Amino acid sequence: MFSVAALVPSPPVLVPELCGGVADSAGAGDSDPREVLRSAVLDAVRAFAAVTERWTVLGVGAGDGMFGPETAGTFRGFGADVRVGLSGAAVAGAQVAEADLPLSVLIGGWLRGQAAPSAVAEARVVPADATPEHCREAGAKLRADLDGDVAPRGVLVVADGAATLSTKAPGYLDERARPVQDQLDHALTTGDRAALRALDPGLCAELGLSGRAAYQVLAGLFRTDPLVETRYCDAPFGVGYHVSLWRPTGDDAP
Repeated sequence: MFSVAALVPSPPVLVPELCGGVADSAGAGDSDPREVLRSAVLDAVRAFAAVTERWTVLGVGAGDGMFGPETAGTFRGFGADVRVGLSGAAVAGAQVAEADLPLSVLIGGWLRGQAAPSAVAEARVVPADATPEHCREAGAKLRADLDGDVAPRGVLVVADGAATLSTKAPGYLDERARPVQDQLDHALTTGDRAALRALDPGLCAELGLSGRAAYQVLAGLFRTDPLVETRYCDAPFGVGYHVSLWRPTGDDAP
């Protein structure tokens, strides 16, 4: 039964070894924006993991994809051979860790290992150019699949906002990005599914808003607007990042 969704971003700087650091600990306090972001993400995922140990990681990639609990990968392509998996058994038993997994799957595996090593996950990836209707249908299908299980199930959405919010952003500054990001932040903070469904695929692609399709699948996962607990909303590197917990309410509650 679907119980909770958590939203986190996907920057590789979440992984300390990829930016010259060491493994993070709960409640780390530091003015470094990487530490602030990492702490918010890990705290939210720990709260998510307290509700369910069976996860579906949801992200965006080049095409549709599904990855089972046996999946193991490495961040070698991002500068360090940090090995992760969608289950503890995958990490322990992997002879070969894939370096070309979608970033959302790698981040999901890393968060599982950090926040809930006993949790077991699968991952689903939707195409970055998926239509809003495709995303709505994918969300509804995922919900039906999760509700078919008697155990509590959670969805970890790994997605980013616009990557064109400053001159230091990966996509440089686009003056159109801030209004769109503000609308996205408001929709994610209030659980406004209609606003998420209304995101324009073409404009989002131009602004480097890579998480658009995942956010629209999230909108299709809920039957009514959810109760949202926002943990973080900022753009420290010129990319919009959002961390929150979404819970079903009313007729949508399990």
